[in-house]
Amino acid sequence: MQAETLVYTILAGILALFIAGFHYKLNKKSMSKQNMLFLFLRFVTIFSVLLLLINPKLEQITLSTIKPNLVIAVDNSSSVKYLRQYNAVNNLVEKLTSNKSLNYKFNIETYTLGEKLKASNSFDFNEKQTNIQGAFGQLSQIYKQTISPTILITDGNQTYGSSYEFEYNNYKQPIYSVILGDTVNHTDLKIQQLNVNKYAYLKNQFPVETILVYNGNTNVNSRFVVTSGNTVVHSETIYFTKQNNSKVINFNLPANSVGVHAYKALLEPLDNEKNTINNFKNFAIEVIDQKTKTALVSDFIHPDLGVLKKSIESNEQRSVTLLNSSTILNQINDFQIVIIYQPNSKFNQLYEALNSENKNRFTIIGTKTDLNFLNKVNKTFTYEISNQTETYQAVLNKNYAPFIIEDINFESFPPLNTHYGAASFSIPFETILNKTINGISKKDPLLATFETNGRRETVLFGENIWQWRAQSYLNTKSFHQFDNFIGKLIQYTASNKQKSRLNIEYESFYNGNTNVIIKAEFFDKNYVFDTRETLNISVRNVISNETNSFPFILNNTNYQVDLSSLPASDYEFTVSASKENISKSGNFKILEYNVEEQFLNADVTKLQQLATNSQGQSFFIDNTENLIETLLGDNRFVTIQKSNKNSLSLIDWKYLLIIIALSLSLEWFLRKYNGLI
Repeated sequence: MQAETLVYTILAGILALFIAGFHYKLNKKSMSKQNMLFLFLRFVTIFSVLLLLINPKLEQITLSTIKPNLVIAVDNSSSVKYLRQYNAVNNLVEKLTSNKSLNYKFNIETYTLGEKLKASNSFDFNEKQTNIQGAFGQLSQIYKQTISPTILITDGNQTYGSSYEFEYNNYKQPIYSVILGDTVNHTDLKIQQLNVNKYAYLKNQFPVETILVYNGNTNVNSRFVVTSGNTVVHSETIYFTKQNNSKVINFNLPANSVGVHAYKALLEPLDNEKNTINNFKNFAIEVIDQKTKTALVSDFIHPDLGVLKKSIESNEQRSVTLLNSSTILNQINDFQIVIIYQPNSKFNQLYEALNSENKNRFTIIGTKTDLNFLNKVNKTFTYEISNQTETYQAVLNKNYAPFIIEDINFESFPPLNTHYGAASFSIPFETILNKTINGISKKDPLLATFETNGRRETVLFGENIWQWRAQSYLNTKSFHQFDNFIGKLIQYTASNKQKSRLNIEYESFYNGNTNVIIKAEFFDKNYVFDTRETLNISVRNVISNETNSFPFILNNTNYQVDLSSLPASDYEFTVSASKENISKSGNFKILEYNVEEQFLNADVTKLQQLATNSQGQSFFIDNTENLIETLLGDNRFVTIQKSNKNSLSLIDWKYLLIIIALSLSLEWFLRKYNGLI
């Protein structure tokens, strides 16, 4: 308590006593017990009121100590197991976490890094990918405001993600690299990279590009062979020298039959090669017999046109031709779907041709759309005319039934421009996205689909969708999610298949280094997404004839099952609902490939550069004796003492009010009882 407050409290007591005495002592020669009691009650009342005004407080200072963190990030990928370093890693982590001096100085936190960063102190070394850069990105958020030296135990071989050797600029913590693996350079041939499209078209040829790399000091030759089953489809002899140690090979293969075709590329190993796993790569291609052709019709230039073309053509199965309302009339039958961008009266003949051919269409309405014309030629919906424009954001309708839609964070996308008002449909329709203004849903469709007279239509009530693709890239660092969303819209609109209560989404083949995820949606008889159903998948290995069953897991707007544990092979599957007699079947292929087994040596250069630039140190796994001493002796990592000053009220105002009320009430009652009032 401050001296000033103490003085005020003493003065308040004296003043309260003086006022109470003035009422009950003045002009009285002696005080009766009754008057003494009245004086005391009056004193309590006045003193409590004055205390309430003074509100005396006590300052409390508490001291706390904050130890620095010691972050141990362990590479949990299968490359550690392949390089036979798992025992050394386990021993080192046990040595660090059990050291009493380290535990006294640091808060030790252990993480595993693979495809994602996870807080864990157990390691199985089975993860298929390594993303060191991503792990540092997550750690920088966790330990942004603390002292957290980091021990990175890894071979340094990253399978995806940006270069990590410069992550010290973002992480800003000293990094101590513990390097795993063999640092001796061995003679090695490997297929560094193989590039091939995912799809090819029947009776065409598809290109294959292969990058071959040699590590050695002598001149060698080998044979590069590509096989399909037992058939050799391409082969050639390759020569390498110490100076000319890489080759780029380009060749074409025929696409003679529809379906998924698997190939194996092999660079025949040398006699003294230590690692032969990186000498081959499996790849596959799906041959299709048709290509979805899309006409994108507009009478003016807009950024949306380029974005739509790029997004649609990101899938090799689709092509887009930009046309205007007059040039399309003579070639309308060449396209499976027509995208009509902001139509006006010049589109009258186009609409007549589309209706005559009953052609599927995708209409985009914006600020330059002639609504009077559109309402006249269109028989399925009308749009309110207000001569005003508005911007609407989007929110996903999770009960959309016709096909699976992933929420790609639509609510973060910029608003689309369009006419103010709402659309009125004369036929049943399905809403994909609803309009929102300032987070308030308008219950009006922003993006909708419907079927009528045997054709499908999609309508988007807004322009500037190019901003959505840009925002999607900012959110995910990739255009894939947005392009996939547009691709699904085109695929649905171009098809005339009837909608199903059970929809399945899967790939025809999966590379061995990717997750094998199959998604499904199940709807009730009213085509509302049913979260109560239990879906199961039965998977049969075509080669071994082994059958396994897996349950689907509900994941927000769809069901998912992860089949990444299955070995490389051909598979047939059936997805079935347990409560109803509904099922769907399909097949896929898993290619054999483990990217973590492609590395023979640790990436010493990057790990040493990372440690040096972050003001840490690098150690080899066989020479870590000085690591603990280095951490304990570094004066940068000290315990910080913090003081917190809290101001606490000595008296709770609620209790003071109760005391005041009681003392006044008691005084009044006693005076009344004794006839003094």
